[in-house]
Amino acid sequence: MSKRYTGLINHYKNRLPVDKNTKFISLGEGNTPLIRLENIPALLGKNVDIYVKYEGLNPTGSFKDRGMTMAVTKAVEAGSKAIICASTGNTSASAAAYAARAGIKAFVLIPEGKIALGKLAQAMMHGAVIIQIKGNFDDGMRLVKEVANHAPVSIVNSINPFRLQGQKTAAFEIVEELGDAPDYHCLPVGNAGNISAHWMGYKEYNQDGISAKTPSMVGYQAEGAAPFTKGEMVDNPETIATAIRIGHPQSWDLAHKVKEESNGWFDAISDEAILAAQKLLTEQEGIFCEPASATSLAGAMIDINNGKIPEGSTIVCTLTGHGLKDPDTAIAQCKSEMILINPVMDEVKNAILENM
Repeated sequence: MSKRYTGLINHYKNRLPVDKNTKFISLGEGNTPLIRLENIPALLGKNVDIYVKYEGLNPTGSFKDRGMTMAVTKAVEAGSKAIICASTGNTSASAAAYAARAGIKAFVLIPEGKIALGKLAQAMMHGAVIIQIKGNFDDGMRLVKEVANHAPVSIVNSINPFRLQGQKTAAFEIVEELGDAPDYHCLPVGNAGNISAHWMGYKEYNQDGISAKTPSMVGYQAEGAAPFTKGEMVDNPETIATAIRIGHPQSWDLAHKVKEESNGWFDAISDEAILAAQKLLTEQEGIFCEPASATSLAGAMIDINNGKIPEGSTIVCTLTGHGLKDPDTAIAQCKSEMILINPVMDEVKNAILENM
């Protein structure tokens, strides 16, 4: 029997809303690395185990593929010929790729001038119809919900329940690798679908006796886009972490329920702390994630240092997207100049010795 991994729907088909007649639209998503950090805990001087779930190694470079494989599979099963989404970038890239795989059309609404170039390039290359709006993600989401009532398209944002079904499988993978759920699971929060989906997965494995416990779910937002910590929607969110620049999260009620059920919390992180965590993770652990992803680690480090996450804890931080999604922000953080030399051995040697 073949042991080739063929995507999360096939791998977890007994736990997903599919049957033997469902045609799976897959790009081999899921099965992403759970990497134990070795250097950052030592820098913190705390006795904690920190793992990062590197979702940037999904096919289009973000966790969105977990939900999109399910959303597009079910859209095709229902006879849809087109899908639509509002996006800050990663959803548009994923929707475009899975639509291409399925042979259907993708329409994506993005905020004008507010999308990282890596993500825009993906959506364009996959052949999506890109509609830029003079507004933010929340305006786009409102329009998508309105237009779906007047055009033959299926919405594939996280209000689509099949998205969360696909995304819950990340929790399955974590439990399978650790042998149990972690004590704390930290995630970046924008639209709040992912924290809700992870909780679904953890509860399911706990109820079925596969894990002995469930984690406290901790959601970190950027300070300029932090409706959960403010306790109210934010009309004009702003942050360098474009993937979570969302002021009106669609999973508002679900996420609040997750916080209460899991004994977790929400907090807001400054852009400076987010970028510092991104660079620290890259330089100290060799893991390159986009800014929004680093919000989970930035928040975890703050709460480890202040004792809110106690010593002896096992912590998983979700890294939602790859660093190449937003190369401009990454390059802007690197202050050192490139070394220009003549193609001569002595100059190469000197450059090495001077920078050891």
